[in-house]
Order: sequence, then structure tokens, then C-alpha cells
Amino acid sequence: MGQVLDRIEQYADEIRADGVEGDKLMRLTDANAKRLKEAGAIRMLQPKNHGGLEVHPREFAETAMAIGAMDGATGWVTGIVGVHPWELAFFDPKAQDEVWGQDQDTWMASPYAPMGVAVPTDGGYILNGRWSFSSGTDHCQWVMIGALVGDQSGKPQMPPKILHVLLPRSDYEIDQDSWDVVGLRGTGSKDLIVKNAFLPEHRTIDSATVYDGTAPKIAGRSETLYNFPFSCIFPLGITSSLIGIAEGALACHIAAQKNRVAVTGVPIKEDPYVLFAIGDAAAEIAASRAAILETVDRFWDITDAGKEVTFEQRAIGRRTQTAAAWRAVRAVDEIFARAGGGALQMKTPLQRFWRDAHAGLSHAIHVPGSIFHASALTQLGGEPQGIHRSMI
Repeated sequence: MGQVLDRIEQYADEIRADGVEGDKLMRLTDANAKRLKEAGAIRMLQPKNHGGLEVHPREFAETAMAIGAMDGATGWVTGIVGVHPWELAFFDPKAQDEVWGQDQDTWMASPYAPMGVAVPTDGGYILNGRWSFSSGTDHCQWVMIGALVGDQSGKPQMPPKILHVLLPRSDYEIDQDSWDVVGLRGTGSKDLIVKNAFLPEHRTIDSATVYDGTAPKIAGRSETLYNFPFSCIFPLGITSSLIGIAEGALACHIAAQKNRVAVTGVPIKEDPYVLFAIGDAAAEIAASRAAILETVDRFWDITDAGKEVTFEQRAIGRRTQTAAAWRAVRAVDEIFARAGGGALQMKTPLQRFWRDAHAGLSHAIHVPGSIFHASALTQLGGEPQGIHRSMI
């Protein structure tokens, strides 16, 4: 067990209890956010020179899983907000000092989707736009978001160029009424609004350099962690928290079934069909966990040896990660359908895990179409183009 998880485990009961409150508040409770900060959960991938832990990505994944099994929303915020310090390591040192100089536990929200336009001006850009799905944003003092470079009229340039940019809390507004959803309610993944914010050049980075692996070289980062493929580490926190949610659902289900008697009068322990479903679901969730951790370990070893993880390997890795998410959520469906009518009660944690699992599966990083296409085509000797290379 890792050092962060050791600290988190002592608050497991409190995190579970606050998950109920977070579901009502539609954001993490202040107490759960404080627990993540005190444990160092968001500093796991942060550079050591800014108080970070620089852990192996496997430890980051296992921690997100464990927290997700306690409360889905808290695990989700750990997995998403926790990956942003990894990328900030590639930004201008001045930008890193602005974010972490006064407080090494400062959090950054996202998303990376280019939902706004940055128009060049003297010394930087003028940024406008509205970004959706900013998980954990109420507890963040900065955002790292995607933006299209535009012309002077505000229209995106062609061919498109996407920047990842940093803004302090004073430069954007959170739409508090934009998050009222069926699952992952406690993540508080609200909309952000930016109006005519000045964006200095040093707080921008070309997203293409992050995706293709040249950003760490440009930044002079030789550590294995920062040369690890973006297309593995960015989805890692998201899918790991989702697998943790599935593990939490399974644990709740098993606990509830131990003494349950079906309407037929037969104890669940004596129903071979329900026992098979539990065993099958447990095996599928365990397989999902093992699959993504194996990919992380293998990619780490390749990177640590100074070699490049090839496009084909990355595509297969993304296929494995996406399939793991779908496999785990299908397993949750199998046990939820056999949990009895009592599982529908809003007072039970199983229904929240079930809702959170389906909400997590809807994230763009779990869309299988283009990923499966790219991995298969590459293995057949083809060369994926356009969208089929995206996020690989």
C-alpha cells in the first residue's frame, strides 16, 4: 500500500459518509477535499521540486481505485484533478511558481476540450469561452483548459491549433447552476465561463507537444514519470476511479447479500444462479483492474529503459483501458439487477455506485469506436488518420 493510501484508509468511513452529503451538495464536501489534500492525493504526480511525490503511475491508479471504492465522486476528483500536476511540470517555471509558489497543495481543474478561443495579442492572448464538465472545480484555485488559437475576429485558425492554458480563479466564473445530473453528482463538474481574460504566453503550452511526447524534452524533464505517454496517464486516473467505483459496488452487494433471503424463501447463499452472477462479476472487475495495471507497468518499463512506447502499443493500451471500463460497468449491471428491490432505495450506497458507474462510463475517454478502429487497423498494417489518432 502506498503512503497516500495509508493516510486515506484511516478516513475511509468518513469519506463514505461524506459521499452521501456530496451527492446532495453536487460537489465534494469541504471535509473530503481537505482529506485528499492532507493525504497528498493530488500531489502524487507533482514534481518533487514543488512538494510533489512523483510516484509510479501504478500507485496513482491504485489510490484512485481505492478512493473510488469508498466514494465514487471523491475517487473521480482524485483521478482527474490529480493528473493536472503531471502536465504543469512541462509549463514555463514561472507558471509553476505562480500556481505552487505560495501553496503546494493548490489544485487545478480542467477540461482539456478546446471550448474557447484564444486571440493573439501583445504578450499573450485574449481568451473567451465556456467550458463544461470541470470536475472538482469548487475546490480549485486554477484551471488548465483547452483553447483554439483564433484570428483577430475570434474565429479559430485553420488548420486548428490547440493550446492548454492556465488561468487563476479570478479570471473565470463558475456557473453554479450547471451541474444537476444523475450520477457523479458529488464531483461538481460545473461549467466555467471566461470573458476577455488576458492570458500571458508563459501560461500556455502547445497541446500537440504533450500528446506526441516532446513536451518533457522541451521542458528538460528526464524523469521516467514525465516521459510516460500522455495517452496512458491521462485516461489512467479516470478509468482507475471508475474501476474503484465498480469495486465499491461489488463490496456493497456482497455485504447486502450475506443474510438476504429471496421472496421464494431461499437464502441467497443457496441460490446457485445468484452465486454465479456474483462470482462472474467479481472476476470481470478483477480482470479490468489487472488489465490496466499491467499496461501501466509495461509502459513504465519501456519508458524507464529509454525507449519509446510505439503508436501501436499506445493504441492497444487505450483499447485495453476502454474495454476495462466497459467490462467493469457491465459487471455492476449484472449484480445490481440481482440485488433485489431494496437496492433501489436512495438510502443504500449501491444505487449511488450504480449511478456513478454509468456517469463515469459516459466520459469521452471511454468511447470505444475510434480507439478500437485505430488499434485493429494498426495491427493489420494500416495507418490510422485524423480522429482515429486522437488521444493515442
